Amino acid sequence: MNKFMLTCCSTADLPYEYFQARKIPFVCFHYMLDGKEYADDLGQTISFAEFYRRIEAGAMPTTSQVSVGQFIGFFEPFLKNGQDVLHVSLSSGLSGSYNSAVVARDQLLEKYPDRKISIVDSLGASSGYGLLMDMLADMRDRGEGIEEVQAWAEENRLKVHHWFFSTDLSHYKRGGRISAAAAIMGSLLNICPLLNMSYDGKLIPRKKVRSKKRVIEEIVHMMEAHAIDGAAYSGKCFISNSACYDDARKVADQVEAKFPRLNGPVMINSVGTVIGSHTGPGTVALFFVGDKRED
Repeated sequence: MNKFMLTCCSTADLPYEYFQARKIPFVCFHYMLDGKEYADDLGQTISFAEFYRRIEAGAMPTTSQVSVGQFIGFFEPFLKNGQDVLHVSLSSGLSGSYNSAVVARDQLLEKYPDRKISIVDSLGASSGYGLLMDMLADMRDRGEGIEEVQAWAEENRLKVHHWFFSTDLSHYKRGGRISAAAAIMGSLLNICPLLNMSYDGKLIPRKKVRSKKRVIEEIVHMMEAHAIDGAAYSGKCFISNSACYDDARKVADQVEAKFPRLNGPVMINSVGTVIGSHTGPGTVALFFVGDKRED
């Protein structure tokens, strides 16, 4: 038995089987789709292909964060079993789930004063949040304690880079995130917005790039500019995509060609149902370890 349980939210967007194999329990966000509520359970209830097919057919899913009560129900079995908990949350810049986890912790510690519950704000999302979890699981498996893992996470979380582009603006228009005129002009000009995660965990538009080919080149250039040791980068690289695997594969091919010392091949995952409810289809996200995010 591990000395502590390392946990996260479903929005870390790694495969269900990955979390099972690494012994990282996750708590599910929820979403409403066509009038029915579902758990964001990493494709177990509704496949990612079906989820994005329904969005393309016009569905507009809405999401809900993990409540205080859900966190209490999630954490308490570990405490009853005599285990401390280190929970890493989805970025507080995107969701209130971090605050809910903190409230749940405070309530539970009144009942279990001899246990420890640590809550870390990942300041990340999707498989970038997942990449942070992967590194923390490695530390846990090497036998490092909860205090050391928490301190390392808080010191290094801003070194996990998140770069996103979208080739489909229709969902942004349907969701009111851009105007109809902007969506029409963007489509006519073949604009692919390039975004990244800021130092406070918010998704920020950085560039408007014309053509899919150029935005793929630009997102890989961002890795060249920011990855630890540049082209000699020897860490892991994760990619997530929302129903556009071929585009993700093109990014992965360029990354693997430009960074021959990668720690294994690029892992390509699906953008999960909660993050995907906001991006819609056509989003590719690239994650790696680099210099500290400053803005």
